Amino acid sequence: MAKEITKKKETIEPNDNQKVMPFGKQNYIIVFIGIALLVIGFILMLGGGSNDPDVFNEKMFDFQHITLSTILILAGFVVEIIAIFWKGKK
Repeated sequence: MAKEITKKKETIEPNDNQKVMPFGKQNYIIVFIGIALLVIGFILMLGGGSNDPDVFNEKMFDFQHITLSTILILAGFVVEIIAIFWKGKK
């Protein structure tokens, strides 16, 4: 009589002693991308002021300080929300 060898795919289910991580590797990568966008946005928002309070500097109202930094900060928050809800392949 020949024995048949069958291979079963084992599914690993967490026991009571094992902890399940809520995020996967992809989630953490997306989180770091969002943090990088936020940091870049806040760095671009810096500057443009004047050391002398009697002198007005028009540079603080340029594209970089008003528009670009705001877009990057909002994009960073959107990426953070996506990172929280992202479900990787299982």
